[in-house]
Amino acid sequence: MNMNGAGGNISGEGDYDSDEGEVFIDEDDVIHEIPIDEEELLDRDDEEMDSDVDYEEADDSFYVFKGHTDELYSVACSPTDASLVATGGKDDRGFMWKVGSQDSGLELQGHRNTVSTLSFSSDGQFLATGSFDGLIQVWDANLGKIKCTLEGSGGGIEWLKWHPKGHLILAGSEDSSVCLWNADKSISLNTFYGHASSVTCGDFSPDGKIICTGSDDASLRIWNPKTGESINVRGHPYHTDGLTCLSITHDSTIALTGSKDSSVHMVISSLVSHSDSVECVGVSPSSHWAATGSLDQKLIIWDLERSSPRCTCEHDDGVTCLLWLGMSRYVATGSIDGKVRIWDSLSGRCVRSLRGHVDVVQSLAVTADQSSLVSVSNDGTARVFSISEFK
Repeated sequence: MNMNGAGGNISGEGDYDSDEGEVFIDEDDVIHEIPIDEEELLDRDDEEMDSDVDYEEADDSFYVFKGHTDELYSVACSPTDASLVATGGKDDRGFMWKVGSQDSGLELQGHRNTVSTLSFSSDGQFLATGSFDGLIQVWDANLGKIKCTLEGSGGGIEWLKWHPKGHLILAGSEDSSVCLWNADKSISLNTFYGHASSVTCGDFSPDGKIICTGSDDASLRIWNPKTGESINVRGHPYHTDGLTCLSITHDSTIALTGSKDSSVHMVISSLVSHSDSVECVGVSPSSHWAATGSLDQKLIIWDLERSSPRCTCEHDDGVTCLLWLGMSRYVATGSIDGKVRIWDSLSGRCVRSLRGHVDVVQSLAVTADQSSLVSVSNDGTARVFSISEFK
């Protein structure tokens, strides 16, 4: 472009002041005048400042762990050390870290695929991590060193649980099998076959005498852990779609299951009130109540003795996970909208909305002293919130 042609000359007499070093434009040079509303500019500046303030204030957590490089799926808190937390995620890594510590977490290396599940033993001595690579790694929680690696039947590990009174590990697999190991001796004790699809949920009963597992084949199976025998099978007309979650009452008498078919079932009856996939279920440790969360944006509190809902807690988006807070009447939920909420199960009222995550909350755990709630999210972070007032 020729900058010296007609109308492009910026070096003519009177246009440039060599002493001041400034460029002046004559009125004849103005092509179009654009009016500026100074009040509008001030309003926009105020709005930008307000949005910045809102963003900075929209985090109620007091500690954030950012060691992962991808989505987080699982979190566990030590039952004996109130500061010790473990997380696992899509980046094929697990971490153990101390709440409040300025040091980076201890990376739990060795898995070759997503760390989908992890859990501390009931005495806090060991941490087990399960992965879609089909392996379970057992770590000494105090030393931060690997104790042993347990190999399943080949499929990815969907979930794992420790025996309530010992060092036995139970895990469900994508290949439809359920495996049981002795972590002290690093040996396989039994493999349970019977499901026809991925085993999506399961647990020991609180007394440790039976095993319950749920599958994407829409069935619930109850097993004898010593013999491997399936002693009870609930299929059609049980759930009509895959099971997603289960929980067993503390007297080991009732198993509750949630399903993609939007229903919640007990071994003795059914609870039907949701209208979309039931993603999480939990039994209150202090009463015969249960809580279920669904993609229909509802948390429902149930009276198990009457098989009826006590109250319904409405969310802005689907409920992905829930957790009863110790022996209290409060229930925490995680949601697709990235918020963690705390609900009073007596009134159904949301008593606290905890902000900080910017993507789906996948899992919740509470520290051993019941003073902090830890959440993990698809945003790649784990956040710690103070909940001491809800003990």
